[in-house]
Amino acid sequence: MKLRELAAALGCSVYSATEGDVEISGVRGIDDAGPGHITFLSNPKYAPKLKTTQASAVIAGQAVGGIPTLISANPYLDFARALELFYQPPRPKPGIHPSAAIAASARIGEGASIGPFAAVGENVVIGRGAVLHPHVVIYDGALIGDDFTAHSHSVVREYCRIGNRVILQNGVVVGGDGFGFAKRADGTHHKIVQSGVTIVEDDVEIQSLTSIDRATFGETRVRRGAKIDSLVQVGHNCVVGEDNIICSQTGLAGSSVLEKNVLLAGQVGISGHLTVHEGAIVYAQSGIGGDVKANSRVSGSPAFDASEWLRAITAFQKLPEILRTVRELKKDVSKIKTDGIEEDTTA
Repeated sequence: MKLRELAAALGCSVYSATEGDVEISGVRGIDDAGPGHITFLSNPKYAPKLKTTQASAVIAGQAVGGIPTLISANPYLDFARALELFYQPPRPKPGIHPSAAIAASARIGEGASIGPFAAVGENVVIGRGAVLHPHVVIYDGALIGDDFTAHSHSVVREYCRIGNRVILQNGVVVGGDGFGFAKRADGTHHKIVQSGVTIVEDDVEIQSLTSIDRATFGETRVRRGAKIDSLVQVGHNCVVGEDNIICSQTGLAGSSVLEKNVLLAGQVGISGHLTVHEGAIVYAQSGIGGDVKANSRVSGSPAFDASEWLRAITAFQKLPEILRTVRELKKDVSKIKTDGIEEDTTA
């Protein structure tokens, strides 16, 4: 594909007409790119790397000297879109594998591909164009929209509802039982039936080995466009807001509410029964024990304002030095007091 053809496909422009004939055969990062590859520049701090990259062209917000440039208003996004033009993951052919177990009452939309040893329960409804890879399990009564993709060993539990264009990566569990137990007088635990459901709205992607628990009663809901990384735990009756980003090893205790455009970095812990308001950013390894204000940035455990946390952590590293100074000052003060007493006694 010539650079001008790529520009047309992405709705971008080539900086110079003479650069349009450059042949592009693939997409790579700035360090790994070689001849025939196009790379991208979205962060100015990486601009010096363009002097040494072997890429044949770059996607950037403005012309870059010494290398053919595809001008883009959003280089990172157009890099992602360009990648789609050169690589498409294999898609299974439509049809149901003979080893798949499909209940007679299940309704499967046209164009579906259901792989070996997949299981679809009674009264399940799945829309058009679904792909169920080997060993996917859909429990009784689940309702699933169009263009659903479930990778191997993912599970959708009973009566859960999933929207259109949802992707479940390997080992995801949607609608597993919430963690609910009532303590008896003798100290043993009585399981609380988790009678609610999990609802996943349109355009959600959930990465490998993540669990979205069903509600004790009512619903757990993941709203439109949310992206949830691997090894995340979303407890019963939680709400994950629209276009949220939740990074790996994060845990949400029951009844946590995340509003729209919240970002939780890796290993964040949320104690439950609280709200993280719209646009908030919670930095990695933070512990959230109370509501987080809209558009705020918090860090630490317990979490507080990120700029204050940066000052606090800088001071924290100096605590041994501060402690030594305090001890020395205490010795000096004690010596002054002792010397003063001795002088008074002599007088």
